[in-house]
Amino acid sequence: MNDRALFGPAGNSEAFYAEGFKNTIDAMPWLSRQGLDLYEYQCGQGVRGSDATFIAIGNRAKECGIQLSLHAPYFISLSGIDTEKRLKSIEYIEQSVRAAKLLQADTIVIHTGSASKISRREAVELAKDTMYKMLEKLGDQGVNYGLETMGKQNQLGTLEEVIEICSIDPLLHPVVDFGHLNARDCGNVFPKEDDYKRLFDLISEKLGSDYSDRLHCHFSKIEYTDKGEKKHLTFDDTVYGPEFKPLCRVIAVEKLHPHIICESAGTQARDALMMKTEYSKYL
Repeated sequence: MNDRALFGPAGNSEAFYAEGFKNTIDAMPWLSRQGLDLYEYQCGQGVRGSDATFIAIGNRAKECGIQLSLHAPYFISLSGIDTEKRLKSIEYIEQSVRAAKLLQADTIVIHTGSASKISRREAVELAKDTMYKMLEKLGDQGVNYGLETMGKQNQLGTLEEVIEICSIDPLLHPVVDFGHLNARDCGNVFPKEDDYKRLFDLISEKLGSDYSDRLHCHFSKIEYTDKGEKKHLTFDDTVYGPEFKPLCRVIAVEKLHPHIICESAGTQARDALMMKTEYSKYL
């Protein structure tokens, strides 16, 4: 188990392809040379790829000291009002778990769903029902089921909602997307170190210190409107937040060990390394 925070990108950055690489297997030594620790394999459009490819990526990642996670398909909706479509999400989660195990990934990241046509309370209860049924079918697969906080106000996925859903079973883990939380509240969430610290404290209080200490996270600056998330940006942006430096100081000073995946638009590896460098200043 790692004794420090780990950092890495979601998918392959523009710099990776600019150097002439095309295959994700090659991303593992490339990331290691950059000094990064993590990689989140993207299955947003569906779980695609052969068993042999997943195994090869996983083995290369292990050789290079890169810990993998997997982002499950975006079309999963734990709170969908169409029962047949909602329960179909369990099948997509099962596919994600199978791929994650071949990759030797430790976490799958799952979108929680929508709350646009029903009340937020109804959406939470539907999501809980989906998770109960998923756990009944799949049980403990040795992979964390991560439920992500979401960036649009009409989506299920405030921090409190994710914590409540995760509280039904120890196999469920919150995945905190700091950019999403900041965007859904129009930039008012993380201006200071204390705001980050309160988030970790709340997770520790509600779910236990193991969940806050080893939290799986996403981080990027995100442009927003009055309805929440609009698009992901890079760390070069000076208008939208959140700022990563206060977070880096908090996790170092509090001796936390999160896995932080950077989702910047095209510069995710570079920006992940900026975070790791900033974090290292306080160790």
